Amino acid sequence: MSNAEDPTVQTHAARSWRIWLVVVLLVLIVAGITSKLLSLYGDDQAFLRSQGDARTVRTMLIPAHRGLITDRNGEPLAVSAPVATIWADPLRTDLQHTGLSRLSHLLEIPSQSLMADLRDNRERRFMYLKRQVTPELAEAVDELDIPGIHVDREYKRYYPAGEVTTHLVGFTNVDGEGQEGLELAYNQSLRGEPGRKLVLKDRVGRTIKHIRSIQAADPGEDLQLSIDLRVQYMAYRELKAAVEVHQADSGSVVVLDTRTGEVLALVNQLSYNPNDRSNLNTSALRNRAMTDLFEPGSTIKPFTVAAAMMSGQYTRDSIVDTSPGYIRVSGATIKDFRNYGELDLTTIITKSSNVGVTKLALSMEPDAVRNLLQNVGLGRDTGTGFPGERTGVLPFLNERQRVERATMSYGYGLSTTLLQLAQAYVPLASDGIMHQATLLKQEQPPTGKRVIPPGIAPQVLEMMETVIGPRGTGRRAAVDGYRVAGKTGTVHKASGGGYAEDRYVAVFSGIAPVSNPRLAVAIMIDNPKGQEYGGGVVAAPIFSRIAAGALRLLNVPPDKWPEPAKDQVAMQ
Repeated sequence: MSNAEDPTVQTHAARSWRIWLVVVLLVLIVAGITSKLLSLYGDDQAFLRSQGDARTVRTMLIPAHRGLITDRNGEPLAVSAPVATIWADPLRTDLQHTGLSRLSHLLEIPSQSLMADLRDNRERRFMYLKRQVTPELAEAVDELDIPGIHVDREYKRYYPAGEVTTHLVGFTNVDGEGQEGLELAYNQSLRGEPGRKLVLKDRVGRTIKHIRSIQAADPGEDLQLSIDLRVQYMAYRELKAAVEVHQADSGSVVVLDTRTGEVLALVNQLSYNPNDRSNLNTSALRNRAMTDLFEPGSTIKPFTVAAAMMSGQYTRDSIVDTSPGYIRVSGATIKDFRNYGELDLTTIITKSSNVGVTKLALSMEPDAVRNLLQNVGLGRDTGTGFPGERTGVLPFLNERQRVERATMSYGYGLSTTLLQLAQAYVPLASDGIMHQATLLKQEQPPTGKRVIPPGIAPQVLEMMETVIGPRGTGRRAAVDGYRVAGKTGTVHKASGGGYAEDRYVAVFSGIAPVSNPRLAVAIMIDNPKGQEYGGGVVAAPIFSRIAAGALRLLNVPPDKWPEPAKDQVAMQ
């Protein structure tokens, strides 16, 4: 038998062929694996890394806290406190986790409601559970380690002075965006820029490693206001008490530094607590001192007298005959409280004579009074940048509009905000130099602009001082130890195309001390109810208390010393 026919040889050859086939296949497999490994570690490495990172590496925002808002002395008015937001990824949340019952207790959410929300939103990847919780509560939630439940750190705005400064400062919403006041006006600079960082997360979204910072958080810029929190507190206290005593609808107070135009205090009633707005009355949101318009009444008379002196036709000793106590102008009758007879310019202000200022206004150029009122800031924006600030109404009048010219001379037929009225009194306190009102602290003294010729404003200021004297209408505005000048105003409220007989606005605007003016204070009480409603009995006493306190707080030396008793003079 030949080898070719030998079965043993054939079997051995077949086995040898199979072995070589297996060896070749193994070599090919090893070569393929090696080639793939080389490919993975070479050409495909960047792609695979990006795919892996896309599933595990995340860019997270680093919250930036808003800038601090302070008063002129650095006292905080708005600060950012660390808080946290609890949110869920319903798709990743383990509904069987034993910590969910504890979570519902911590968040004060009924367990059934929490489970139902997670179950009903199963297809969603994001759902708020509770916002702005304390860091301690957030730590407790973190410790539960529930898949799909996450904690984000952020900031919440807090207002230490509460309702006292809220109309100026305003507030932010839950996302930290300014909604009212200076928080809204300066939102862009206050809010800052959040940072970014790379983190490694597991398959259920939990952060397991911080990789690196991409961009640091840039906190918002701080904002320093011009107000003095001590004066602000005092003004708010006095205004709130007066509104309650006189059962008024509302009220406002503005205190300005006459040297710079800085607002040292600006308060309103009604007010609200910005830290708890759950029961907020929307009518309390308005910054009435800057948004509500009213006719300023007799507080305009000093400017009519100043315009008369500026015209060159009058001096402070000029005599105006106001007999018989009224005057007819184009069919309208303008009256005084009684017949004052012949009055000099000082006594016109002292007695608040409507007839006197009417005769002055009608004897001048038609636009003389209006031009001065415009120059001292009425009828135009104060430039504070406050959201919603009103400009008021200051109409142009021609020669034939005699009634309108007459009523403007004593403060009717025009409208202003209380801030504008306080600002208008600044030139009377600074020898005719106008300093525009500002809500921000001024690092350098402003230059100012002359709006009244030199020498006239000091004379008018001395005339206004008689209003506080025993024969004046503002006796209750007196301040012990200080010379005070001012003007009362009692204005009938507009109603149904005319004026209501039993509804008033009580106004007082004053300056102290006269010898070296530092403060201009304007007060408006809207619709006081009861037996007292005039500016001299409602608003003037508020001025007295606020000016007295502010002058002491600002260390302004007295300029009025008690006169010695007669027996002491005799002994000397």
